[in-house]
Amino acid sequence: MIRKSWWLAILILAAIIAPFIITEFYLVILGEALIMSLLALSFNLLFGYMGQLSFGQAAFYGLGGYTVAMLVTKVHFNFWLSLIAGILVASIIGLIVGYFCVRLRGIYFAILTLAFGQLLFVIIYKWHDFTGGDDGIQGVFPPGILKSPIVYYYFILLIFIASAFVLWRIISSPFGYTLKAMRENPERTEFLGINIAKYQLINFVIAAAFAGLAGALWAPFYRSIAPFSLMWIKSGEPVMAAILGGSSIFFGPILGMFIMTFFHAWVLGFTIYWPVVMGALILIIIFLLPGGILGFAQEKWKERRDLSTKLQAPNPK
Repeated sequence: MIRKSWWLAILILAAIIAPFIITEFYLVILGEALIMSLLALSFNLLFGYMGQLSFGQAAFYGLGGYTVAMLVTKVHFNFWLSLIAGILVASIIGLIVGYFCVRLRGIYFAILTLAFGQLLFVIIYKWHDFTGGDDGIQGVFPPGILKSPIVYYYFILLIFIASAFVLWRIISSPFGYTLKAMRENPERTEFLGINIAKYQLINFVIAAAFAGLAGALWAPFYRSIAPFSLMWIKSGEPVMAAILGGSSIFFGPILGMFIMTFFHAWVLGFTIYWPVVMGALILIIIFLLPGGILGFAQEKWKERRDLSTKLQAPNPK
């Protein structure tokens, strides 16, 4: 635990001093990685800890972004209250969608989340008079205090650290252990008298809320939002991040999303066919490191620790 705390302190310190070391371009990429990591963490509440694969997480992400964008640009609503509204809208829609989805499991759960996600995407895309349609919404400016890229980056960093801490506390609580029990053996958990649908619905709403927060941060960050933010392709990004970093470890999706974001920015400098390169990277991880990068590292560390313990054990006479 002490060693983990030191690593966290070092990473947080590196994130704090990053604006004074890297260029503005990479500072923007770093801010994007933090926002998308928050989306990946929200997805992993469903996938890594509840054992349900969702292909519609981007819908709540997009709803959070559109709520902020529309309130700020159309009615000139208070920016800080708009962020809260983005979380609330994503949570309410998550409650409605989750009510139907948690009744299913496995591939049926995944397909239903995909269907609801695409339904919300089509509504945003086709309702041109209200949402701007395929043009999206531009001119989503944050308040003057956050207009500097460095200041907004620190704002993102602060929200990310606070959100990650809350999510960590959730999965480390009795509620989180109940989710893990449902993931490992839902039938036995149900036999204990636990209402699985109720716990899954609560977790679904929490995941939707944090996805909405990520989207609410994104729209002012890039000064715009578009329907693509709700599309199923966007939902695939946290899936790939969890697979890449390791869904069984809390920091796995964060590492996976950072690798994807910076790798994407680097590959775009050489070719426009970055999905091919990204797909090849994911395939390599799946075949060589099925538990993800951090999952593989954890497994090797455990083997090394067990071997060290065995060698240090006194030989029986």
